[in-house]
Amino acid sequence: MSGPGARGRVGRAGRGSLAVAALLLASVAHAAPPTTWTNRLGMVFVKVPAGSFTMGGVEPPEVLAQAYPTLETRRFTDLADEQPAHAVHIRRAFYLGQHEVTVGQFRRFIEASGYVPESIADGTGGYGYNAQYDPATTRRGDAFEGRDPRYSWRNPGFAQGDDHPVVNITWNDAQALAAWLTRTDGHRYRLPTEAEWEYACRAGTRTRYPHGDDPQGLTQVANTFDQTAVPLWARWQQHALAGSDGHAFTAPVGSYAPNAFGLHDMLGNAWEWVSDWHGDDYYAKSPPSDPQGPAEGSVRVRRGGSWHTWSFYARCGYRNWNSPETRYTLVGMRLVREIAPAPRRRNPAR
Repeated sequence: MSGPGARGRVGRAGRGSLAVAALLLASVAHAAPPTTWTNRLGMVFVKVPAGSFTMGGVEPPEVLAQAYPTLETRRFTDLADEQPAHAVHIRRAFYLGQHEVTVGQFRRFIEASGYVPESIADGTGGYGYNAQYDPATTRRGDAFEGRDPRYSWRNPGFAQGDDHPVVNITWNDAQALAAWLTRTDGHRYRLPTEAEWEYACRAGTRTRYPHGDDPQGLTQVANTFDQTAVPLWARWQQHALAGSDGHAFTAPVGSYAPNAFGLHDMLGNAWEWVSDWHGDDYYAKSPPSDPQGPAEGSVRVRRGGSWHTWSFYARCGYRNWNSPETRYTLVGMRLVREIAPAPRRRNPAR
């Protein structure tokens, strides 16, 4: 985790062949306004329709090099886990959080449930921003200071309001919130699968970002690494977008326009845990309908980038990962609320 695009561990280099001509693009409807539902914590959920889309796939390195000229070639070839592009069918509609889970919502969960987040329970804390911290003085060169008990979901080292995305959340913390809501709310909550997440992020598109291929367009639709953050991170200024999204750290959720499904901040603001274990070669053997990820693993996937993420790593298809116990000042969550299947009709009496 030594930079805005660093993964939890290094993936295998190489690229699979890109054969997408016969694959399905997303089949979604965009005309109707999104159907929403709000739960007891004030979380608004948007109904995402069933449909098909093309998941994964990477452009040739020479194309990526033109789009991201400040990055080394190895960053374009170290994407084997995004291959191959493959057709995926999401068979059931589901409700997905319109926004990332907020600080205020997580606080209400803590107060109502008595749950103790891992950063506090194990006494080691989380990570946080400290203007005096120098990554060069540490063995790993982490971009942020930690673990330290003074950092947690309550304090990521910068000011947050209740409407900001909660960060320093472990995968296990996210599971605890989903389980508590399931017990108390009468509906089943969970983290989205990786396939559900990418399907919802793309919302019918096949471009790098929901708005298109131009990285500079992110400043209008997402909170990522740009000129607002450069004064705090001068050593990475060459990787900053030319414009400004107005936020050096997290932004209030919903500060930017939604995608075609009515979902905000699918890219930027906070990385989002998904349910899947990570597998470098999983895409090559993934089932075509409702893939759930590998049966086992050592690290869980997180998606979407954050306020500190370079544009290359805030693409819809980019995969990142960490151990389930990781708590980091860039990582939060978004939940699914399942839609119960309609009861089966009895055959009428004859």
